[in-house]
Amino acid sequence: MNNSTDQPIWQPQLERIKNSNMTAFIHKFSQRYNRHFNNYAQLHQWSVEHLEDFWLAIWDDAEIIASQTGEQVLIPNNSIEKAAWFPDARLNFAENLLRHKNNNLAIVSRNELGQRRTLTYQQLYQQAAQLAAAMRTLGIKTGDRIAGFLPNILETVVAMLAATSIGAIWSSCSPDFGINGVLDRFGQIEPKILFTTDGYFYKGKPIDSLEKIRNIQPQIPCLEKIIVIPFIQEYPNIAQLDKAVLYPDFLVSENTPELLFEQLPFDHPVYIMYSSGTTGKPKCIVHGAGGTLLQHYKELKLHTDLKPEDKIFYYTTCGWMMWNWVVSSLMIGATVILYDGSPFYPGADSLFNLIDEEEVSIFGTSAKYIATVEKEGVKPKQTHQLTALKAILSTGSPLTHENFEYVYRDIKTDLCLSSISGGTDIVSCFALGNPNLPVYRGELQCIGLGLAVDIFDEGGNPLRGEKSELVCKRPFPCRPVSFWNDPSGEKFHNAYFSRFDPVWNHGDYAEIREHETHWGLIIYGRSDAVLNPGGVRIGTAEIYRQVEALEEVKESIVVGQNWEDDVRVVLFVVLREGVTLDEFLKNKIKTTIRNNTSPRHVPAKIIQVADIPRTISGKIVEIAVRNIIHGEPVQNREALANPLALEYFQDLEELKN
Repeated sequence: MNNSTDQPIWQPQLERIKNSNMTAFIHKFSQRYNRHFNNYAQLHQWSVEHLEDFWLAIWDDAEIIASQTGEQVLIPNNSIEKAAWFPDARLNFAENLLRHKNNNLAIVSRNELGQRRTLTYQQLYQQAAQLAAAMRTLGIKTGDRIAGFLPNILETVVAMLAATSIGAIWSSCSPDFGINGVLDRFGQIEPKILFTTDGYFYKGKPIDSLEKIRNIQPQIPCLEKIIVIPFIQEYPNIAQLDKAVLYPDFLVSENTPELLFEQLPFDHPVYIMYSSGTTGKPKCIVHGAGGTLLQHYKELKLHTDLKPEDKIFYYTTCGWMMWNWVVSSLMIGATVILYDGSPFYPGADSLFNLIDEEEVSIFGTSAKYIATVEKEGVKPKQTHQLTALKAILSTGSPLTHENFEYVYRDIKTDLCLSSISGGTDIVSCFALGNPNLPVYRGELQCIGLGLAVDIFDEGGNPLRGEKSELVCKRPFPCRPVSFWNDPSGEKFHNAYFSRFDPVWNHGDYAEIREHETHWGLIIYGRSDAVLNPGGVRIGTAEIYRQVEALEEVKESIVVGQNWEDDVRVVLFVVLREGVTLDEFLKNKIKTTIRNNTSPRHVPAKIIQVADIPRTISGKIVEIAVRNIIHGEPVQNREALANPLALEYFQDLEELKN
């Protein structure tokens, strides 16, 4: 069964396996259904063949708080697009996250200046009650949209919980978005309240947010109130903002009514999230409360091994789905560490300092961060304690073999490194970690329980040991409810089901790896960025892995250029300071790629640029670069963190011959 010749880079100790949440769940699950599972592959197979039994077991294990459950789990059970999970259930998202009303630490909020604020679970509950009461006084009701233009601070979590306790729909983006980027998002969903801070800190500098808000407010006429959270200044001046009030003045802090949790259908919208928007206005993706709860519980408790005594920290902004994901840790009773600011301020090892100071046990970040700290020569194993750290999670882009080796060589030998992958589309993951399984270089440990993930060729046939399209073949509860402003569902259908209808097509180019006890997964990049020279499909991650291992290269981006009735591979590189792209370095890059991949992977052109365009969440945008070099428009530059970088790719003489 094993099609991988690699040896694991890490194996969990027997004691760790014995004490994991996954092991406890398997034992309970086996007894409940009188089944015995020899390995994870068998458990996963059973979970996708018996969807109703599996997800009901997750519901029960999570002890979902609901005023009504109902008898039915799934109707119909053969349609992903039309499936209705727990159709008779009534519950509230915030009630399930606020179940722990004790004095344990719920949130620790940190920033670049070293400021530290905390909330216990009891204090979090009370603040959510104060804010919800104020929102109800304003007339906020179920189905209204509440928007956050906010840094990653504790008030952001409070605002989300207060909104969703009423049944309002929460949507957020980070304050580094440009004005048009905010309008492209919030302008579509028409929020009644906008939360903001007076500003935020980045690389040690205070950056004002209120000037942006002054420009945004007139263009979203449905806004009834702007709530300003003091963050840069204790008493910010909001006189020039219409309908604005400071957060402390808005709260109902005296004689606060009891927090009421509206009981709503399983699929009642809880979040609106957004596609990257690099090919047009962002799609507004609506996520349901029940599916988000079940999926996040499964991923955090079983696949991440999160326990109440853990402290979990994910480096993220409020514009990335990992914020929504990590906040669900409150359901487990763990402590959530929030951080806002640059991950490299004041130094490249800043986040490792935080991990030590807060005794973080689970640390999540992006693959780009891991690659960058390696390039910067950060070696926490030599400089930090990291005593509590038991797991590192990585997502956003594929983690290379070399990244895996760096983590175990220079960060910590005994931890579970879980490369995970899913996306905003499902506000969760298709492939995850597993505390009971070995870690292989370059692989995501396993496919998530209850998810019928497969790889399809162009004709819709399953593949093993080959690269092609990642799909999900059976219903899953975290499937988005809809797109906002898509009453016919046509845009929704076309986004996920038009290619392999009725199968969900996720848009990742991937490969399943079979091991003795489980299936691993390798992601090679987004399908729409796959290169096709000579009709052979190549995942961009295969090239990035080779190029960015070279010490001369800081980062790179690779695209396909239409050329002489074919496609040629073009590689752009940002080099380290003082390095220039001469013929020697070009040949070194080509030789490295050829020796470690194939001749077809070797770029026809290698061009040095000063910067690479990326989205605000940090992902490089191959499609935008491909459009630029073909003279095609980039429709939504506001979706980019650094749109001026596109100028480096325009009208290049090197691409004209």
